[in-house]
Amino acid sequence: MKSFDSEKRQPKTVNETRIRVRYAETDQMGVVYHANYFVWFEIGRVELFRQFGFRYKDMEREDDCYIAVVFARCRYKAPVHYDDEVVVRTTLTHVRDKVIRFGYELRSTEGKLLAQGETTHVVADSKMNSKRLPEKFLKIFRAAAGAP
Repeated sequence: MKSFDSEKRQPKTVNETRIRVRYAETDQMGVVYHANYFVWFEIGRVELFRQFGFRYKDMEREDDCYIAVVFARCRYKAPVHYDDEVVVRTTLTHVRDKVIRFGYELRSTEGKLLAQGETTHVVADSKMNSKRLPEKFLKIFRAAAGAP
């Protein structure tokens, strides 16, 4: 799925992943525990990569390329409850040689905004040394972020 960021940019690639809230993800009141949103963001990232035609697991194994989280935030807009179905919308919002930023929206199946978030990642090798994102991924990610 594509969405337009602005008239000067290419359309952004958006991944939409549906998740059914499990009982184990909720607190005593039946409301999703706040940390689970970050788990759902990761699910969205992994599925976005699959949409690009590769698996994150292969990126690590074949290219010794990892994306380590260095910043994460979530703004909670409305509670999510046990057995609700939610949609995680994931986009690439910023891509540089060694830094990648993802944006997230969590919506009800009716379209209500439930949460917004972002994560920033640095590119590293298996020893956690900074490295440049391989060109094959850089090209895909820049196109997906709507780079001109």
